[in-house]
Amino acid sequence: MTFTSTTSATERSPSLRSRLPQVGTTIFTVMSALAAECSAVNLGQGFPDFDCDSRLLDAVNDAMRAGHNQYAPMPGVPALRRAVAAKMEALHARAYCPDSEITITAGATQAILTAILAIVHPGDEVIVLDPCYDSYVPNIVLAGGIAVRVPLTPGTFRPDFDKIAAALSPRTRAILVNSPHNPSASVWSAADMLTLQELLAPTDVLLISDEVYEHMVFDGQPHHSAARYPGLAARAFIVSSFGKTFHVTGWKMGTVAAPAPLTAEFRKVHQFNVFSVNTPMQYGLAQYLADPAPYLQLPAFYQAKRDLFRSGLEGSRLRLLPSSGTYFQCADISAVSDLNEADFCQWLTREVGVAAIPLSAFYGDGFDQRVVRFCFAKKDETLLAALARLRKL
Repeated sequence: MTFTSTTSATERSPSLRSRLPQVGTTIFTVMSALAAECSAVNLGQGFPDFDCDSRLLDAVNDAMRAGHNQYAPMPGVPALRRAVAAKMEALHARAYCPDSEITITAGATQAILTAILAIVHPGDEVIVLDPCYDSYVPNIVLAGGIAVRVPLTPGTFRPDFDKIAAALSPRTRAILVNSPHNPSASVWSAADMLTLQELLAPTDVLLISDEVYEHMVFDGQPHHSAARYPGLAARAFIVSSFGKTFHVTGWKMGTVAAPAPLTAEFRKVHQFNVFSVNTPMQYGLAQYLADPAPYLQLPAFYQAKRDLFRSGLEGSRLRLLPSSGTYFQCADISAVSDLNEADFCQWLTREVGVAAIPLSAFYGDGFDQRVVRFCFAKKDETLLAALARLRKL
């Protein structure tokens, strides 16, 4: 069937001056569409292909049947805010007030945008560490701010504190840090967090700490939340994600913890861009969080998938980088192809039948270091199917 426009010459739409003239379709959308077109195994976009715990579904269904289907309070359902505060205190030994310091959001992406809109004024600078998640810089631009890109160390993706220090200026309003890190799968250490705390101590720079992969840290290592460090917690919006933690990315449910004065400003924006988020899911999550086992067991669950994926590529020409956290595995393609990262991912999807994401898509200048990212948040059979194809490289 062919569709044609019914717009007449008298119905001309006015032209717009774009707020985001440099922004096109995200690489995740592009690669997922190509994977579907080519019937490829999609290890590109970061979402599970398995179901969540049926107990969580039951809890949400029970909440719906109990009549929790109207607007939730703007900051979030009190029971869920209490559960989040209790979880953070148990894990990080910092007490957040559920009433004035915890807000439930429509996913982590909305939480980060709201934090930026709440604190960034036109002309303010915000430091981001490249490679970084693709929503950060457009968020800063929408707020009228200026993104100051500081590269993580190529190869190791460790923070370069000399470069971060050099980027700080009287105009710096905030720094955005992501650990465990997407896309590199690196994790900040206690020493890294202490160095950041020392660096920011004499400043009024705020911290947005993107911790959506907080429960995916491997090999017995802890997650070093900004909440653990008093000098950071006092200036931080700490962002987390129920979607990532409980395998329900489509629910778009997140949280922000911040000191009361910061939360007050955050909520001023939150109430007008979202107001409140899905009510029965909040009640269901509050009930589900009563048992800590699902998130405490998550590191072992994803480490097993990481190890399956890594062992399946032993002896291949893909050189695997360390994967210390998240559900991503990066690989150096230098021994496989002379193509750049983006062209390699297109070729891999079309000719090999596995979709990946080029790391260059996470850099402002498209820096290409011959590294691509795979997602192993998949059923074992999905990973085995992908491995059978990748081993032929």
